[in-house]
Amino acid sequence: MSADIHALVGAYALDALDELERTAFERHLRDCEPCRLEADDLGETAARLADGAWSVPPPRLRENVLAAVATTRQAPVAVRSARSVRPARRLRLVAAAAVVVALAGAGAAAITVQEQRVRRAEAVAEAARDTESRIRAILTAPDVVLRDEPLTSGGRVTVASSRLSGAGVIMLAADGAPAADRVYQLWTIRAGAPRSEGPLATGQSTVTRVVEGLPGASAVGVTVEPAPGSATPTTPLDALVTIT
Repeated sequence: MSADIHALVGAYALDALDELERTAFERHLRDCEPCRLEADDLGETAARLADGAWSVPPPRLRENVLAAVATTRQAPVAVRSARSVRPARRLRLVAAAAVVVALAGAGAAAITVQEQRVRRAEAVAEAARDTESRIRAILTAPDVVLRDEPLTSGGRVTVASSRLSGAGVIMLAADGAPAADRVYQLWTIRAGAPRSEGPLATGQSTVTRVVEGLPGASAVGVTVEPAPGSATPTTPLDALVTIT
């Protein structure tokens, strides 16, 4: 407990004392009118400032408040009276207000960051469900056609195409990832020209990718490109699957 019990008034007003400190300070309040006045003012100010700021107290509330109170200049105890403590009380109110506002801001920022993470996770999960549903619909379409070819580098690429779905699925399963500075890249051949359907990530050797409009392509190709991928093929085809 603090050597100067008067110094605990700010922490008491912000409910940052443990049980022993609270009991001792409330006993002190019975005999100390200046501290009672300060505690009332500080408590009212803290309640107004903190209203609606957070629903759960931030971590380390007690330690932060005590640290702020410990560094706040206080009037000498020996000369205190109900009238003389007014200027000091105003300074303490400002200090308490600053503590509450700072903690409220930190709490609100933490909540905002957490909400953003939750929204991103929900968006990713929703996109994954949509993709899974789309893949299932294509693979189970009554007119789906499956074709596959081996990869020169080892592995296989399978293409499922459905005109009724207006799309297809490219499934790449390589035996291993290319060198660290290389990536697999998928292509569709449309009107005799290659169009990128996206590179894989560095170190990635398998992928299942939905390609809208795939039935309109004549073939699907796979190359090994310099990371992170190329605008047009720069290496020989590692595999070519003819669709039409």
